[in-house]
Amino acid sequence: MQRMTRQRRIILETLQGLKTHPTADEVYALVRQKLPHVSLGTVYRNLDLLHRNGLALRLNHSGAQTRFDGDTSQHCHIRCVECGCIGDVFRDVTIVKMHHVSSETGYQVTGYTLEYEGICPACQQNATGGTESTANRQFLQDN
Repeated sequence: MQRMTRQRRIILETLQGLKTHPTADEVYALVRQKLPHVSLGTVYRNLDLLHRNGLALRLNHSGAQTRFDGDTSQHCHIRCVECGCIGDVFRDVTIVKMHHVSSETGYQVTGYTLEYEGICPACQQNATGGTESTANRQFLQDN
């Protein structure tokens, strides 16, 4: 990896301090609070470099803006199909063990990506006029 410049460090620290899985534009807006003269191109290049060096995750979903995650531990995501917000799921939800996939396909498996889809509690509350299900409250309390 290239050296950790001040700009790169602040971009990484900003990303790691968030649970919201921001877009590059959102990271840029936050980083500008600390580095007013940073360019959008610098943020994009550094997010790409951080991703390529394993310090950030890039979350791609067809038809949506790329989002980033500062938590590089193995975990899954859940995405709201209404508003697009993304949450973390840290439970062991691997249905098929990676060594089974490797033996069946011949691939050397280096990781996996699993994304659930659903409707987030805020969108559910908006749709029902303020009532949130017990299951959703429990999920939020557990995570």
